[in-house]
This record gives sequence, structure tokens and C-alpha cells, in this order.
Amino acid sequence: MSMTRADKVATLRALHVPGDPLVLPNIWDAASARIVESAGFPVVATGSAAIAPVLGYADGEGTPAGEMMAAVARIASAVGVPVTADVERGYGLAPGELVERLCATGAVGCNLEDSDPVTGAMIDAGEQADFLAGVRAAATASDSDLVVNARVDSFLHGSGTPEERLADAIERGRRYLSAGADCVYPIFVTDPGLIRTLVEELGAPVNVLFRPGVPSIAELAELGVARVSFGHGLHAATQDFTARMVAAIKSGRSPYPPQEA
Repeated sequence: MSMTRADKVATLRALHVPGDPLVLPNIWDAASARIVESAGFPVVATGSAAIAPVLGYADGEGTPAGEMMAAVARIASAVGVPVTADVERGYGLAPGELVERLCATGAVGCNLEDSDPVTGAMIDAGEQADFLAGVRAAATASDSDLVVNARVDSFLHGSGTPEERLADAIERGRRYLSAGADCVYPIFVTDPGLIRTLVEELGAPVNVLFRPGVPSIAELAELGVARVSFGHGLHAATQDFTARMVAAIKSGRSPYPPQEA
């Protein structure tokens, strides 16, 4: 039996369990979404840095809002599990319009970041909290609940010592949770001690980007992480593999590995 929108929202929110993280191999089109669903993952998550080049644009809100929403809609219609979409900082849309257009795609969750997609400059924490509060209010008013993953870019675009960036991430995370976010995503944090401190200080679901140098998924679970994302990692690896196959073809070699007799 197919899930209703309310079912999908409730499922996505309930899967954010500290110590038993929701693992999200981020995808970029309907085909990759179906692969993730077929593998048994309970949620499909998009990645803007993966979808943008597929559509012919650069990441950093180079994709027009309409094209990104259309891509998310195709993905959501291709699978039966909940879909959460990376919508960068909202493509300049007001909270009400962003929620309306996002919910129309069939997505039931979203990532929203707190740095300028073009310049990388950190957005004032109060301004971002107000934006997230507007998103929450719009979702509540439209009766189209939304699971909001508030990305914190202190470790990516912030300044200062690791301790100062940690303090900034905690302050921002607390403000975003108070504004209505369901989960905090301190992207690019890698140190186990910092991750544990974030989990303890925020007292809410924390999302970690899995990349080289990050603890294993089992270790992240032990640290209390509730969500693990792969960002554009899978798409980048796929592109690299394709480039190597094309280079083999160009040189007159078979792009396929030798078959065992």
C-alpha cells in the first residue's frame, strides 16, 4: 500500500534516531533514486551538487528554481519512499513560496544552508533563524508538514580556531532548532571529539557528511549521530568511473574488466 504524505513525513522524522543514524546515499536522478530504494534504504535524498551538473549548471544555486523543483518532482514520482531534497538556501524564494513549490514536488523534507551559495559568506544567524522559522510557519499553515535539516556551515565557511567554529556551530544549531528545524547539519565536521560535543550540546538529531577522514558509520553511531549523508560523493565517483571508461575507449581498450573463464 502506498504511503500518504503524512506517512512519509512521519517516517522521515522518526528515522532520525541518535545512535542509529539514517544513512542517505544522496542521488541525482530518477534512475539513481530507484537504485537506492531497491537496495532497501527507507529514504531517498537528493544532492544539489550532484543534480546541478546533471542539469547543466554549477552548484551554488546556479540551477534555476523551476528546474531544480522539476528534477526533485521526477525523483519523488519515481520512488515510493520519502524523499528529502537539498534546496541550497532556497533559490531566493520567500519561505511561503519555497514550501509551496517544494511540497508540490512530493518531497517531504529539505536541507537549507546558512551561507551565501555564491560567495560562501556566512548568513547572520538571526537572519537564518528567521528564515527557518518562516519555513516552519509556512509548512504548518499549509498543513503540509516538512522535515527541515538545517545546514550549519561554520566548519566550511566559518573563521577562527576549531574551538571558535565549534562554538559558532553550537550557537547556530540551537537557534535553528528553536526556529523549528528538526535536525542540524554541521557540514564538514570530521573530528570525533567535535562531533560528540555537537551531539551533546545540541541535544537533537545531528547530521554528518560522510567523506574521507570522517569516522566510520558505526563510529558515528557510537558518537550519537542521527543522520549520515554522502553529499555529491556518489555522483563524483560515478563521473570519475565514467571518465576512466571513456579514456579506455578512446585509447582503443575495452572499458570493461576482464571476464573470468
